[in-house]
Amino acid sequence: MRADAKKNYESLLAIAREVITEQGVDASLRDIARRAGVGLATLYRHFPTREALLEALLRKALCDLIARSKTLSRDHPSDIALTTWFIEATTFVHVFNGIVDLMAKALADPSSALHDDCKNLRTAGAHLLRSAQQDGVARNDVDGEDLFALIGAAGWIGDQPAFAGRADRLASFIASAVMRRRQES
Repeated sequence: MRADAKKNYESLLAIAREVITEQGVDASLRDIARRAGVGLATLYRHFPTREALLEALLRKALCDLIARSKTLSRDHPSDIALTTWFIEATTFVHVFNGIVDLMAKALADPSSALHDDCKNLRTAGAHLLRSAQQDGVARNDVDGEDLFALIGAAGWIGDQPAFAGRADRLASFIASAVMRRRQES
């Protein structure tokens, strides 16, 4: 890729992240191009569809979350690793307003470009959960699919204007509900 094309690509991704954070996944592609200082044709040359743009944006974010799960697992006790990762995953879902629906559809559709990334994210969370369960600090009646759904639910709460101010507190509450209470141990 030519240097100017690479610069446009990176700029478009950075601006798209900002605009989608502000406006959600249905943000105007024209707004993204305008804010990036390029024409709509340039945006379409790099990302022929909204889905292609979202895929590029999300792929990096999902890969970062997957890598983060491994770092947390290696560097922290399982309860802290799981809780921290859950909060970070919920924050990711909230930052990309409206992404819960897209991720749920991608996970259900093996032909989706994001299917494998969403599946790998769910697997990363399931691994952290199993480690915490093996250490006796997480509930045994929760599985990786439940955890993934809870991330989506907590992220959805943050997308709702009436609940947005409580989103972090409620995400922490949900994360703690996955953990065993001291008296259950």
